[in-house]
Order: sequence, then C-alpha cells, then structure tokens
Amino acid sequence: MKISAIVPMRHSSERVPGKNYRRLGDRPLYHHIVQTLLDVPEITEVVIDTDSATILEEASTAFPGVRLLERPPHLRSGETPMNDVLLNTVSALEADLFLQTHSTNPFLTADTISHGLNLLAADEEADSLFGVTRLQARLWTKDVKPLNHDPKVLLRTQDLDPVYLENSCMYVFDRQTLVARGNRIGERPLVLEINGHEALDIDVEPEFRMAELVWSSLQAKGN
Repeated sequence: MKISAIVPMRHSSERVPGKNYRRLGDRPLYHHIVQTLLDVPEITEVVIDTDSATILEEASTAFPGVRLLERPPHLRSGETPMNDVLLNTVSALEADLFLQTHSTNPFLTADTISHGLNLLAADEEADSLFGVTRLQARLWTKDVKPLNHDPKVLLRTQDLDPVYLENSCMYVFDRQTLVARGNRIGERPLVLEINGHEALDIDVEPEFRMAELVWSSLQAKGN
C-alpha cells in the first residue's frame, strides 16, 4: 500500500509570525515533523505543500527526498478551509492512503503514527482515523449547562465519561472519502488517543514557549 504523508504549511502566520520555519531547539520547527514522518516505515512518500519560498528553498536542501508542492495563489489565504487545500494536494498525488499532519505538532512520534496507521489497516469497516486528546473534566457549554456531568452527582473527574478533543495531530483518509465528503474525516472514523506533550499544538506564542521548554526537557533526558 502506498501512503503519502502531507504537511501543509503557510509562509505567514498571524499569531506567531514565521512559526513554521522559526527555530525550535536546533532546527526550524517544520524539520521536527518532517523527520518524524521520514522515520515511519509505513509511509511511502512525504510531501510538503506550501506557499513559502523560504521553506521551498530550504527544504530542497535539507530534505532532498521530500516532494515539494507549491500551493496555488487561490488557496493561500489563512481563511481557506484545510479540506480545500487537501483536495488540491491529493489531486497531484498517487497513493492508496493519505496522512496529514502539521509542522506545529513537533513532538508527535513515529511510533504513534505507525500505531495509528496499523490501527486503521486492521479495521475493515473504518474509512478514516484522526487524533484526539482525552478530557476527563467537568465541562460546561457557553450557556452554563453541564456537558458531560450531573452537578448533583459530584463524581471524581477520573470517573467521568471521557470526551475527546480533536487535536489535529494526524488525519488518515483515502481519496474517495475526501472527494465524496469534502472532509478528511469519513463516515466511519476511528479515533487515536494522543496525549501529553505529543499532542502539543503550537498556535499562539505561549505555546511556542512551552514547546521550547518541552524540547529542553527532552534533550536533558536524552530523547
């Protein structure tokens, strides 16, 4: 089975300027996830989809085996839905299965990605998979209504039914699912729990600072 892994990246970032190529530890941020994907034995091809001349030039030297796709102008706005970007990207690729992740998930591991791919391969009925973070806490709606608990029954948080946060770490889907639904999540998806520092997603400046601390801690432990 041919599996293409896609990392979409924009040159500009509104909340953390230049975050995709800003250094995290000893290398640009996007290097972390690209190298991880290259270390996943199930992945056939790694693809960077970007509008960034900086990334296109630097990645061609740093990762000569990675396929680079320049994003067309009409898909470069920050308001463009990711599903529209992916529809364009997969149209240029030939694969049985696609995995999409982000440069902003630098601590996602090759073992976790492999586990997700194998989990989907082993389920004959599922048509897609996506990463989630388990939440066991007392959640409320914006109207101050309990979402997952009964305030009259004060269960311990560890005894509450979990709810799941879509964490954007990884999505696995085939072309038919994406084209038919216009969505990377199919009708019969599996979820893969990804927790702790692996689920860290850099969206705002404090999260980048947190990632720097995680990086330093992992280095001190020899990871």
